[in-house]
Amino acid sequence: MSRRTKIYEGKAKILYEGPEPGTLIQYFKDDATAFNAQKKGTISGKGVINNRISEHVFTRLAHIGIPTHFIRRLNMREQLVRQVDIIPLEVVVRNVAAGSLSKRLGIEEGEPLPHTLIEYYYKDDALGDPLIAEEHIACFNWASQDEMQDISSMAIRINDFMCGMFAAIDIRLIDFKLEFGRIYDGDYSRVILADEISPDGCRLWDMHTGEKLDKDRFRRDLGGEEEAYREVARRLGLLNGEDNGPGEVFDMSHHRSRLRGAPPKK
Repeated sequence: MSRRTKIYEGKAKILYEGPEPGTLIQYFKDDATAFNAQKKGTISGKGVINNRISEHVFTRLAHIGIPTHFIRRLNMREQLVRQVDIIPLEVVVRNVAAGSLSKRLGIEEGEPLPHTLIEYYYKDDALGDPLIAEEHIACFNWASQDEMQDISSMAIRINDFMCGMFAAIDIRLIDFKLEFGRIYDGDYSRVILADEISPDGCRLWDMHTGEKLDKDRFRRDLGGEEEAYREVARRLGLLNGEDNGPGEVFDMSHHRSRLRGAPPKK
C-alpha cells in the first residue's frame, strides 16, 4: 500500500484518508479476534472475502432504499466509503437464540425467538461493549429519539431482506451486528448504515446441516474458518474459478476428516 494517512485501526479494518473530502478508504484485514480481543488470530483471505460480501450486501440494501456509507470497491481489500460520525452503538438483530443471548438467559442455542429481537450495546472495548437499554441511549444522548426510530426501522428492514437473501442460498440468518453513523448537510444530519456486513458480524448456519459458516468457527475452535467464509461468498455468487479453485461445495464432514487425519470420503 502507498503511504497515506491512517485515520483509525480497529480489530478487523483500517480506515485511511480518502481521495476526496468526506471519504475514507476502508481496508479489510485478515486479523480475527473474539471475546473482546482476548482471543486473537488470523483467517487467511478473510479480508478479501469480507470486502466482497460486504460490497454485495450493501449494494443490494441500497437497491431497497437503505442509505449506506458504501461508495464502491477499489480493489481486493479496499472500498471507498463516506466518512460518517459513528454512533457509539452496536445494534444486534436476533432471530434465533445463540451466543451471549443463550448464555445470558439460559435459552437453548438454536431456539427460534418468538419475534425478532433488537439489542443495543455501547461501543467501548475497555468496558467490553456492555448491553444497554434505550433509556441509557436517551440519558447519555448517544442518539436522539428520531435517530433511534430510524435505526430500529432500518434494522428490521435489513433483517427482513437479509433473511430472504440468505434463505435463497440455504443459509439461516441467526443474528447479526449493525453500526450506523451520521452524515451532515449543514446543520442537518441523517443516519446511514456504516461499517460492514460479513461472516465476521453475522451468525450464518447451513439450513440443512446446521453447520456454522461464520466467525463462531474461530471463536469455538471448530476449524474450517477459511472454507466457511469462502462458502458463503460462493453461494452468493461472488467467487469464480480464479478466486476459489473449482468452486466445490463446502463439505464440513470432509474438513472434520482432515482434522482427525482420516482419509476423506470419495
